[in-house]
Amino acid sequence: MRTKFIEASHGGNWGKFALLRFDEEWSVPSQISKGSVSLLRNLGWTPDYMWVLDLQTGEGAFFKPGGLAAADLTKHRIWCCPLYEPFLTWLYLQDLSDLDQLPDLVDLEAPFSMTGYRRPGPTVQEGA
Repeated sequence: MRTKFIEASHGGNWGKFALLRFDEEWSVPSQISKGSVSLLRNLGWTPDYMWVLDLQTGEGAFFKPGGLAAADLTKHRIWCCPLYEPFLTWLYLQDLSDLDQLPDLVDLEAPFSMTGYRRPGPTVQEGA
């Protein structure tokens, strides 16, 4: 798995993120779906997706960069630091073909906040 750590700052907030992208794991076959291309492809993942982990909260999700960060965060409802959405918005605008080319530190525009938060999201209906 390819890994890149990026720190983000702005006006007193400090975000710590890990970007993770599968590498040799694409060749791992499914033990249940014999004959499938790979377990990851069988699940519908492509190399376009990456796991963005908030190192402070320990939560993250797989995202396909290029979408709308706010909508993606609402979908996953992860606990995130105040800089997660601005960081994800910034990330979606970057060339992600080589994670090593990304900076180790970015300065982001974001309001100051004392705490992280769980994104609101769709309510799960009982019995669903």
